[in-house]
Amino acid sequence: MAVKKYKPITPGTRGMTGYTFEEITKTTPERSLVVPKKNRGGRNVHGRVTVRHRGGGARRFIRLVDFKREKHGVPARVAAIEYDPNRTARLALLFYTDGEKRYIIAPLDLKVGDTLMSGPSSEIRSGNALPISNIPVGTMIHNIEVKEGKGAQLVRSAGGAAQLLAKEGDFAQIRMPSGEVRLIHQVCYATIGQVGNLDHGNVKLGKAGRKRHKGIRPTVRGSAMNPNDHPHGGGEGRQPIGLAGPKSPWGKPTLGYKTRRNKKSNQYIVRRRSKTSR
Repeated sequence: MAVKKYKPITPGTRGMTGYTFEEITKTTPERSLVVPKKNRGGRNVHGRVTVRHRGGGARRFIRLVDFKREKHGVPARVAAIEYDPNRTARLALLFYTDGEKRYIIAPLDLKVGDTLMSGPSSEIRSGNALPISNIPVGTMIHNIEVKEGKGAQLVRSAGGAAQLLAKEGDFAQIRMPSGEVRLIHQVCYATIGQVGNLDHGNVKLGKAGRKRHKGIRPTVRGSAMNPNDHPHGGGEGRQPIGLAGPKSPWGKPTLGYKTRRNKKSNQYIVRRRSKTSR
């Protein structure tokens, strides 16, 4: 995928870039694999805003993506590569030989007409899903399960790839895209290869309107507020925050403050991610 530049005919298009969509082969989603998405504006079931700066945006449909890959031993043909507005990666539409259709995260260099398969006896090739115990050490993988049978939860965004470093006992050591090394049980499934759409991080939105299209509302800096609205507010002209560290609007430490507390998965982290990989 390549990034296209726009002519600077308006201030908004100056410096703006976007997708060429040259890898997309089908523009409309498979009707049997989509469900409507209701915009809740960041509000929970009680109507209270729990996630700020959400609302509006273009209407979307949710694509039902197969993260479990439990159709073992059934070959599937890649029928199309599609755009998904709900994620950074592209989707591949699979037609199984038994007539079923499913979406999966499209790995890099996957082409229409390729044949994919999942299961312990699958070939080591991009797009196939296997138990980690059957994957050679050093292989780049994505779409990784954390709990057997629950479906993939790790390394699913555009350009993501983890590396299988070692196997010892029931667990395997996997280096995540962040640099963190984590233990994953070898019975969990992972998909071979790297997630596609590598140029996603090179796209510049260019104007505020494209943020609104994504359903993201404006954010006001705390230093621009009054003291009764934010701990950073107040002062004549621009002032430093005047605190030992930055805080959220509710007085809690933020911006680099470690919030990971009493996580059960801490025991599976062999090495934390480095500061340079944040």
